[in-house]
Amino acid sequence: MNVKASKLSGLSALIPLVLCLGLSAQVFGQTEAATAAPTEEHEPTSVLPLEDLRMFTKAYEHIRQAYIEEIDDKTLLEYAIRGMLSELDPHSSYLDASTFDDLQVNTRGEFGGLGIEVGMEDGFVKVISPIDDTPAARAGVEAGDLIIKLDDETVKGLTLNEAVEKMRGPKGSDIKITVVRDGVEQPFDLTLTRDIITVRSVRSDMLEDSIGYLRIAQFQLNTARDAKKEIEKLLTLKPDMHGLILDLRNNPGGVLNASVQLADLFLDGGLVVYTEGRLNDSSTEFHAQPGDILQGLPIVVLINDGSASASEIVAGALQDQKRAILLGIRSFGKGSVQSVIPVTNDRAIKLTTALYYTPSGRSIQAQGIAPDIEVERVRVTAVRPRNQVTEADLSGHIENANGNGDVKSSDRLPAANRELQDRDSQLYEALNLIKGLHLLKRPPQPLMSKPDKNSSESSADERS
Repeated sequence: MNVKASKLSGLSALIPLVLCLGLSAQVFGQTEAATAAPTEEHEPTSVLPLEDLRMFTKAYEHIRQAYIEEIDDKTLLEYAIRGMLSELDPHSSYLDASTFDDLQVNTRGEFGGLGIEVGMEDGFVKVISPIDDTPAARAGVEAGDLIIKLDDETVKGLTLNEAVEKMRGPKGSDIKITVVRDGVEQPFDLTLTRDIITVRSVRSDMLEDSIGYLRIAQFQLNTARDAKKEIEKLLTLKPDMHGLILDLRNNPGGVLNASVQLADLFLDGGLVVYTEGRLNDSSTEFHAQPGDILQGLPIVVLINDGSASASEIVAGALQDQKRAILLGIRSFGKGSVQSVIPVTNDRAIKLTTALYYTPSGRSIQAQGIAPDIEVERVRVTAVRPRNQVTEADLSGHIENANGNGDVKSSDRLPAANRELQDRDSQLYEALNLIKGLHLLKRPPQPLMSKPDKNSSESSADERS
């Protein structure tokens, strides 16, 4: 990897060189990974506004003297810092010792809670995406849900941290959440049982004995390494694999370096992503090394509105470098980079310092990545003709001349395909797309003469 690295801050021994926020806010209290901040001093761009500072100190003194409850100076000043950061953007925040430790835990992929990425919208907790194989996913929580109550207590008026604290609890304890969902007329309740969440970042499968499937649920420190192992396992299982489906749906992001390394697996060199900010240290480029692990095999990337940050980096890089076809719906649109800047020995601020751009110069911020082929995830209902009769169903029909057997109406679509089409229409379409790309790559073989009917090689199935 060709990385132009900045100097590390005093917290560099605790966090990776470059991390990227997955989404706004937290994973039920686990602050997301962020970039390490430079330590170099920078001259202020202007003098401090003394009149505004006098106004601040006057307001501070009134609060300190007249508020109904006495609050010590340390707490008030910490509140001031929190307030400044909370008004900047959804991703800048204050990190005390506890939340910084939570950040570390989240990048390792194990924490306690329900297993959903959350943010705030109109004073309510908004679900960005449920994490695979967690209590939230099993209970049917969906991306876009608004949580308006926790155990019958409204979340309106709570900060995100306060709401997250209420959702925490010991393993095995239950919590009732009240959900508002688009398309559902009334709010409804779900009961979830808290658990220790161990996020399995990477898993793979072989579909229809020829098409690889790679699911990335979240970008952790070892995601790229684990993905490489899974791809090698697929290629060992099927050396003539036809292509790969890379599933980044509901992937909230995570470690930036891991996303760059994952894209590097499929790119034969070239730019992956670059960042730009006000400070020189914020401008960084990330390049892939030569060598494509799939050696040009077709790739289809699945994305949706729960695909954010690091997953958008991968999707944007593969799309811009013409290495993959993106299928699904437009991604979340989180295109900013956060730096962790220490302010004391055990406290820091997490500050948005840069935006990242795809190789062609596109900013993903508040726009997202548009798929090449837009496919909503829907439940498919087959529309069949009134009379489900084919030639093979007719009594006394002439049998196939090549001896390939009859294909009746009930056999037209295999049961496995029907099940996949109904369960996951986007994955079904991606599978069909890989099949089509594989067929197009096969060199044409013109038939120059009438085939020998006595030869088994003349069958239509073997020529297709």
